[in-house]
Amino acid sequence: MKKISRIIILFILVTITLYFIATLIVPKMLDKKFNVVTIASPYQISNEASIIYNSLEFISDLHSDALLWDRDLLVKNDYGMVDIPRMLNSNIALQGFTIVTKAPKNINFDHNKDDSDQITMPYILQGRPIHSWFNLFERAITQCKALHQFEEKSKGKFRIIKSLSGFNKYLKDRKNNKEITAGFLGIEGMHALNGEIENIDKMYEAGVRMMAPVHFFDNKLGGSAHGVSKKGLSEFGKEVIKKMEQKKMIIDLAHSSPKMIDDILSIVKVPVVTSHTGVKGTCNSPRNLSDDHLKKIAKSKGLIGIGMFKGATCDNTIASTVKAIKYCIDLVGADYVALGSDFDGATETHTDITGLPLYVEEMIKNSISKEQIEKVMGGNVKRFLLNNLE
Repeated sequence: MKKISRIIILFILVTITLYFIATLIVPKMLDKKFNVVTIASPYQISNEASIIYNSLEFISDLHSDALLWDRDLLVKNDYGMVDIPRMLNSNIALQGFTIVTKAPKNINFDHNKDDSDQITMPYILQGRPIHSWFNLFERAITQCKALHQFEEKSKGKFRIIKSLSGFNKYLKDRKNNKEITAGFLGIEGMHALNGEIENIDKMYEAGVRMMAPVHFFDNKLGGSAHGVSKKGLSEFGKEVIKKMEQKKMIIDLAHSSPKMIDDILSIVKVPVVTSHTGVKGTCNSPRNLSDDHLKKIAKSKGLIGIGMFKGATCDNTIASTVKAIKYCIDLVGADYVALGSDFDGATETHTDITGLPLYVEEMIKNSISKEQIEKVMGGNVKRFLLNNLE
């Protein structure tokens, strides 16, 4: 009996030791494997692009999944796309930090079921809190807390924007101190609510100010562009959208089915965004927006965040992203176009965040004016938040 007990104790100790070693090694390996860039830094840009980029008052990107990877965002990493030192070095004023809580295995743009999840194992191997391993809501809250911890430890260099007053204070302080940067929290797929509308209030309390109804699969709110049903908003989905509107949370149309987009636009009275997308006019992908939807988002006085990855632009070049930007400008005007990179979204982006000057250079080549560049690179996001935060 004692021998069996010793074996059990030894097994437990070995298991704990192996798990601890795995938490030190595996997360970084996965991060490096899934988040790669086409063009590695450092980046060389023309003098003209450098002058314009350095003159930009407010540079912003709407979409990064950096919180998924349990990376220390307070240090400059030699992998991935976003961290606070690289944001500061690139004069980034605001980064959207979007939260992924579930992703199906064998993920694709056409047809994904909700019966598998490839996020569970990374969460376990990252050593995240046990209560978040199998609970989508708790996974979201865990990532929210992580960003707040970075804010607390940043010694004032990083702030989370949660209100209009906070945003105005940040803008005022940043005029005198460029060595500060900021972010805001979003949710990518409201399956993170665990089917409970009351969790919207808890998300809001945790700092979330933007939410997308769906991600890569259908959920209780309705159909994803990459799901099975392609349906519109369910009755529960309509309740959620109305509650978000009441709380002045930003509604993100990214990944929604065309029918869901139509349903949302038919009931909301506020501007909407799509945080990271491509356009069918330059890349006919199931995840991309039609001209009709682009026009309707612009009519709502919303934002169209253009992605920086092949899945959105049909090519792995900066030129392909700027082509989509130019298409939107020509179609709806420069006031509604923004950057929506999908940095650290388990995809290959054209550059990391320090490569944003290359997009300015490419926009110059495409005869996009300095005034339009200022709007796309962040001016529109600034105006949108000033008009829509509470």
